This record gives sequence, C-alpha cells and structure tokens, in this order.
Amino acid sequence: MALAQEKCYTVEDIYSIPDGTRAELIDGQIYYMAPPSRTHQKIVSELHAIIHDYISRHNGSCEIYPAPFAVFLNEDDRNYVEPDLSVICNSDKLSEKGCNGAPDWIIEIVSPASKQMDYYTKLFKYRSAGVRNYWIVDPDKEKITVWDFEAGSTADFTFSDSIAVGIYDDLTIDFSTLRVW
Repeated sequence: MALAQEKCYTVEDIYSIPDGTRAELIDGQIYYMAPPSRTHQKIVSELHAIIHDYISRHNGSCEIYPAPFAVFLNEDDRNYVEPDLSVICNSDKLSEKGCNGAPDWIIEIVSPASKQMDYYTKLFKYRSAGVRNYWIVDPDKEKITVWDFEAGSTADFTFSDSIAVGIYDDLTIDFSTLRVW
C-alpha cells in the first residue's frame, strides 16, 4: 500500500494565509505561531532598543528588524521565518519583502509553545543557512543560550549576566538592566 504524501508548501501559501495569522515555513512545512506574551514583547522591545541605539551611535551599516519581518533563509520558496529580532549587516540581502539569505544575528524569545522549534528546528536551520550568532532568550528559565556558529561555541548565561555580542567588538548587553518585570 502506498503512503500518503505530505503536501509541500511554499512561500506563496504563507502569503495566502489570512491576515493576523502568524506562521513560518520550514522545509515546505507550515508552523503556526501563537501570539506572544507581554513579557516576550517587553524583552523584544528592550533588546531592540539597545541594539538599535548601538548601531545608530556607531553609524553602523547593520540594520535590526523585529518580528514580523520576513527572512527567506535559503533563498528558496520553501523556507520563510520571522525571528523575534534579526540583525542584517549586508544591505544586498535586504529588499522590500525582507531578508534574502541568513541574517548575521538572530534572537528568539522562547515561549512554552515554541521551545521545540527554537531549540532544535530553527537551531539547525539557522546554523546551516549561515547565521553567525543565534541567541535564545528563555524568560521562564531566566537563561540565554548563545551560539557563535563562526567560532563553533555555545555558552549559557542568566538574566543577571552581561553578554558580549559576537558580531561586534564593543557591544555587551547587561540583562540585569532590562526592564521587563
């Protein structure tokens, strides 16, 4: 007996989803996303402000975008993600639709519904697509896991730590100063 084939979705299918429905596309499979919590949004806002301010003060060429912001990881029609924060340093990757290729730095804020996706599925996709740094911020555990794919290293931090940003020589984010609680 033949097995039923799973449907392989494309970016066109993502764009046909009703407005207000958030979803990502990984290897042709659609993953729907729950609305973020207030704490999640406060962390995104605080980190965005710190990073945006740093880039502005240094007249940097990188740009930061909060979700929802389209990232077409593999420049194909089967992979579309919306990281919580994306930092892109190569303006050639940017178009009106989003980022074509891997951002330099991605930050995901974990929610109970996204743990499997953030810690496993996206970790593999981001590493293989060429993301340089990937941070997972876990508010429930008050933990930040930092992957520096260029250096081949991983480190865990707490919300009382200061973390050096791998793509910049002189940016450190002190999580103890974030105003999220």
